[in-house]
Amino acid sequence: MSKPTLSKIAATLGLSVATVSKALKDYPDISFATKKKVKELAEKLNYTPNSYAQSLRNQESKIIGLIIPEIVHHFFANIILGVVKAAEKEGYLVITLQSDEKYEVEKKQIELLLNKNVDGILISLADNTVDHKHVKHIKDSGVPVVLYDKISKLINCHKIVIDDEKAAFDATKHLIESGCKKVAHIRGPLKPQTTIDRFKGYKRALKHFNIEFDNNLVFETKNLSFKDGKEIADDIYRNHKDIDGVFAMTDLLATGALVRLQELGLSIPEDISIIGFSNWFLTKITTPRLSTVNQPGYEMGEAAFKMLLEEIDDHKNNRNVIYETVEIPTKVIIRDSTLKH
Repeated sequence: MSKPTLSKIAATLGLSVATVSKALKDYPDISFATKKKVKELAEKLNYTPNSYAQSLRNQESKIIGLIIPEIVHHFFANIILGVVKAAEKEGYLVITLQSDEKYEVEKKQIELLLNKNVDGILISLADNTVDHKHVKHIKDSGVPVVLYDKISKLINCHKIVIDDEKAAFDATKHLIESGCKKVAHIRGPLKPQTTIDRFKGYKRALKHFNIEFDNNLVFETKNLSFKDGKEIADDIYRNHKDIDGVFAMTDLLATGALVRLQELGLSIPEDISIIGFSNWFLTKITTPRLSTVNQPGYEMGEAAFKMLLEEIDDHKNNRNVIYETVEIPTKVIIRDSTLKH
């Protein structure tokens, strides 16, 4: 026999998944009669036996879900560390799942976490997520949710972000102030808000210095990888020899470009300056060391958990939740790839 789920209990009783979830957590807007029949069926079916009894006693499982786009990404690895360390101090277990930047995977993972009766969910949206019904479903289920890093402005919930537009403005500004006259931008498709905002920041910096925007200096890549960075560097070398500065939206792209341009015989930063974004560990060991924007993943993860914990507490005590968007500050890390001697 397959393991019982919220969906199966809901279907058996002719209720919505949201109502079943709320009934199991003793939410005040669910009637006593509905709670009674939901709990009786859940006990009869042995629904989530490892956490269910505790959930009934405490109205909490002491488990939260964390959905990240990529585990191997340095920034998201720091997010995980910040969340886990903060959660441990409060006695919470963290279930960490990777969406692999896929919308369908993200949807399934949310359903899985809801079926695990988690107390709250932290999500950085996948790049190709454009429909947000699955995130709103979390809220409808009575489960607190906090978006971090890659967010949607269309979802009304707590959010932890950096000011991507300002950070990109500062990075491009640094290139121009260091002497660059023709600054290129390497970015991904304009789907996630982060990509859009970094592109806007790049353009705003050009305007600030009265430099005309040239769409031919914007290079779009799908994978944001080291390999893509190298391929774009080939294009720059062959077709845009007047480019003397590059702002890449990730450190991997910037590193790929840096390595390839040197292979082609250019000197960094004498011939062309390069700055990345995120402050991965590899930026400190490239030759020359890569300038970048510090994206404080640990602090963001820590802040995201604390915000989620506050909302969990608000729900338990039937307090109104006033949603906030909190910005974690960034700064440009100047290293040898942009320092002209």
